[in-house]
Amino acid sequence: MWRSGWRTSGVLRRLSGRSASLGAWRWASTTACERALLRYRVGEKIHGFTVSQVTSVPELTLTAVKLSHDGTGAQHLHLAREDRNNLFSVQFRTAPADSSGAPHVLEHTVLCGSQRYPCRDPFFKMLNRSLSTFMNAFTASDYTLYPFSTQNPKDFQNLLSVYLDAAFFPCLRELDFCQEGWRLEHEDPSDPQTPLVFKGVVFNEMKGAFTDNERIFSQHVQSRLLPDHTYSVVSGGDPLCIPDLTWEQLRQFHATHYHPSNARFFTYGNFPLEQHLKQIHEEALSKFQRIKPRTAVPAQKPWDKPREFQVTCAPDSLAAGSSEQTTISVSFLLPDITDTFEAFTLNLLSSLLISGPNSPFYKALIESGLGTDFSPDVGYNGCTRDAYFSVGLQGIAEKDIQTVRDLVDRTLDDIIEKGFEDDRIEALLHKIEIQMKHQSVSFGLALTSYIASCWNHDGDPVELLKLGSQVARFRKCLEENPKFLQEKVKQYFKNNQHKLTLSMKPDDKYSEKQMQLETEKLKQKVNSLSPEDKQQIYEKGLELQAQQSQPQDASCLPALKVSDIEPRIPFTEVEVALAAGDTPVQYCTQPTNGVIYFRAFSSLNTLPEELRPYVPLFCNVLTKLGCGGLDYRELAQQVDLKTGGLAAAPHVLPDDSHLDTYEQGVLFSSFCLDRNLPDMMHLWSEIFNNPCFEEEEHFRVLVKMTAQELSNGVPDAGHLYASIRAGRMLAPAGDLQETFGGMDQVRLMKSVAEMTDIKPILRKLPRIKKHLLNCDNFRCLRWRIRWTASSGPSAGVRRSGSLCPRTWWSHLSLAVKSPDWRATWAGDAAASELEASRRCTLTLIVSSVHFLERTLPAHLSLGVFSFLWETFYFQKPAPKGPGRHSLVTRKLVMDPTFKPCPMKTHFLFPFPVNYVAECIRTAPYAAPAHASLKILARLMTAKFLHTEIREKGGAYGGGARLSYGGIFTLYSYRDPHSTETLQSFLKAIDWAKSGRFTQQDINEAKLSVFAAVDAPVAPSDKGLDCFLYGLSDEVKQAHREQLFAIRHEDLVDVSNRYLGAGRSTHGVAVLGPDNASIAKDPSWVIR
Repeated sequence: MWRSGWRTSGVLRRLSGRSASLGAWRWASTTACERALLRYRVGEKIHGFTVSQVTSVPELTLTAVKLSHDGTGAQHLHLAREDRNNLFSVQFRTAPADSSGAPHVLEHTVLCGSQRYPCRDPFFKMLNRSLSTFMNAFTASDYTLYPFSTQNPKDFQNLLSVYLDAAFFPCLRELDFCQEGWRLEHEDPSDPQTPLVFKGVVFNEMKGAFTDNERIFSQHVQSRLLPDHTYSVVSGGDPLCIPDLTWEQLRQFHATHYHPSNARFFTYGNFPLEQHLKQIHEEALSKFQRIKPRTAVPAQKPWDKPREFQVTCAPDSLAAGSSEQTTISVSFLLPDITDTFEAFTLNLLSSLLISGPNSPFYKALIESGLGTDFSPDVGYNGCTRDAYFSVGLQGIAEKDIQTVRDLVDRTLDDIIEKGFEDDRIEALLHKIEIQMKHQSVSFGLALTSYIASCWNHDGDPVELLKLGSQVARFRKCLEENPKFLQEKVKQYFKNNQHKLTLSMKPDDKYSEKQMQLETEKLKQKVNSLSPEDKQQIYEKGLELQAQQSQPQDASCLPALKVSDIEPRIPFTEVEVALAAGDTPVQYCTQPTNGVIYFRAFSSLNTLPEELRPYVPLFCNVLTKLGCGGLDYRELAQQVDLKTGGLAAAPHVLPDDSHLDTYEQGVLFSSFCLDRNLPDMMHLWSEIFNNPCFEEEEHFRVLVKMTAQELSNGVPDAGHLYASIRAGRMLAPAGDLQETFGGMDQVRLMKSVAEMTDIKPILRKLPRIKKHLLNCDNFRCLRWRIRWTASSGPSAGVRRSGSLCPRTWWSHLSLAVKSPDWRATWAGDAAASELEASRRCTLTLIVSSVHFLERTLPAHLSLGVFSFLWETFYFQKPAPKGPGRHSLVTRKLVMDPTFKPCPMKTHFLFPFPVNYVAECIRTAPYAAPAHASLKILARLMTAKFLHTEIREKGGAYGGGARLSYGGIFTLYSYRDPHSTETLQSFLKAIDWAKSGRFTQQDINEAKLSVFAAVDAPVAPSDKGLDCFLYGLSDEVKQAHREQLFAIRHEDLVDVSNRYLGAGRSTHGVAVLGPDNASIAKDPSWVIR
């Protein structure tokens, strides 16, 4: 996977994993951390490694152990932390000299077989022989990273063995290079009369990547700003240069770059370090001698004067304003990223400059009305040896280029003169504090990604993790010099001659020109071939086709067994009681480390049909337009100072029992430190009761940004948009999903952004609010409290028997009784660990929000049917079970008139690749057939579709999946084919119906499915399935037992019953270029 130029900006986002996600957390216990701190000593020898540093990093609850390998000099960093989701990665510094894509093609090819595991494609095969929580590989601008994670110790050793052998002892067969990289092959490999064309997985992946104008612009910024060495080329490969790469060059690149002396190993979690080191040494490093790698990337030589460039791209048919699609940015070279404190400071400075409506560049550029959004890659970029900062606008008229440049210069002058408000700096430091507590279940992956670039250039990764000390040093610098940040702006921006101004404008013939260049490249290659060469190409094509079609013996690969899977899920204890008289409260004790999580779900059942398309826009702007006595700038400041963010998002939640039943609503989410709970709830109260819908100019700004973001996202998520459209007419929820998150929403926002008078849209927001922000429509409030039992709650959390839930509802202040009331130690089974930490948590999930400052009129009567818009609305109690009561109800929708119908849609885009989806209506979650279909989807992906779509067809990805709501989807991603892929889907169904798979294949599919089913769940998400979907642990356990029990005949049965032609309703959608056969077929709708 190529991810050059695509970075998560800022220390906050990179450490949090998913910055917008509320499913983030960190483990409470420090057992592994403490054990490592006591166990390892500097100078200690362990299995060929020597310990060079042991450091506690308390702010992240981990101990860092640095080692080096005595024989090869390989570096190893182990982060000991009480986390079951253990991670390994190995990275190599890979600095290409040209744009032929050598590191990217190599990343793919090493995973195609190795000395110990010579079967074809062991990487993809291990996806079905493992319980891994993550497996992938990434090619960045100057390094290649191979990470995996798992919760199973045996699985960890299996995957480590495969990864080590792939990286250090790959087969690098010529046919694998041809399949994964590029090849000349006849359009029909079995017919030498068909024309020769370019094929290859990486070739098509990069063609797809560069359909995205944001990626094109980001690549040009990096290449033009850092032109002296490796950053001037495309590490992933330019599609026009990839055919210049030879097999011999690939082998040589591996020999010079994939050596232990050029490697950095990383392990994370609570598994023993000794076992990791022993296996790495014995299976890989002991077989090498130390060398001096010549892979260092030199520093960029600073310019003596600024430079300017202009490039072109394809017009964006989804962007608002066809005449205003120019992009401009001004970029500045910054210091080496190995200076960790300077990098930390500039990262924070970048956030102050561009983040949120109070930032100077937001005010100067976004609110100027000249463009739609910031330019791509805006802010601090620390993914190259020399960092850089970019700022600019996209969606501007070409005539406004100079105006934007002037605005950038004037804004920098203003900052140097006036500096930053203290509250904005405090808000930013608060973000760091809360993100250190609020982290994802994939924290190991976040850490290895966070340190990769700095470590790659011999920076100190441990210093990078010491966020607490960096914050303290930053505060000290500000105290000693109030103009500390202003001086940085002057030094690195105002007086910096290494300054690039890059503009990009659309060219109507851009795609045509790119196609012509590829045609010329192909012609050049073909014309240079002798008759013998052509015959060899034909024979090699047949050989590759035969290899791809031949069943592979994967018995050499290690594998877990189905018996290694835990037979039962860990049950989450959930209880429901009444608070404040009639408010159902769901309790769930979990460790949340002083962070409180709030969630509320509000039904959309009473909302008029004509307002539904505008619900996503309403959600996007609700927390950004101001409320009560706060304007939008003041609200943004309070949100940053007191919370980790406020969010609202539309949801369509299928029922577990009926395909034609679903729930519609909006999920409100936020989190904060426990001391800030009263402030966070006050903000929500103001937003719910007194939202501001009068800020027309700021509303227009938000509309343009939303439309631009949706438009920019289509090339990367084309398969998802195709899937949503294909499933639109298969179930009643499908149409609403298209309205909320499909191409209809993208096109609607484009039309809204182009409106000269936006007042009619603005007037819809109060009408939506009237129906949505209604206490009778709310189902849930979820919040978490954590205090230290020995010292009492932290600031803002009072602890006494007099503080009952009624107090909170009426006064919006936190109110709980003492721990004896309900809170217990988090996880009674781990009493010894918890006694050491002396902390406990309380989680409340409330089914109705009664803390609103005024009572709103009821619109639905509980327990009765209402008939509106020819649709039934009814209550469905949550499932009963131990410790559960049916007090929490879901307001479901059922349309008795709905009839599924087939639909085929082709969205025309000037892409060189396609995104294809076919959806089939099958069975909901609770139906016994659902478990069989889930196993079948994984089986079809691994045993048929991967070979047909990726290996033979050359698409970057493809497969099958089953949704919770019972929609079975076959899809492809960055696919050179469309109608041919649809034929492959039919072949896959025929293959499944014929039962041409073994019991071993079924067992492997079960392992893959259970890897997803048993993926780590954050404490903040425990019980979430119950309140969102009404799923109890008992229902999930029953489903689990159904998965275990699946037999061969069950899979054949559901294949015939649901997937065959005429059995169930199918829907099809394609996003991609014009297709003659589709255009001539009247059954297709062309959009």
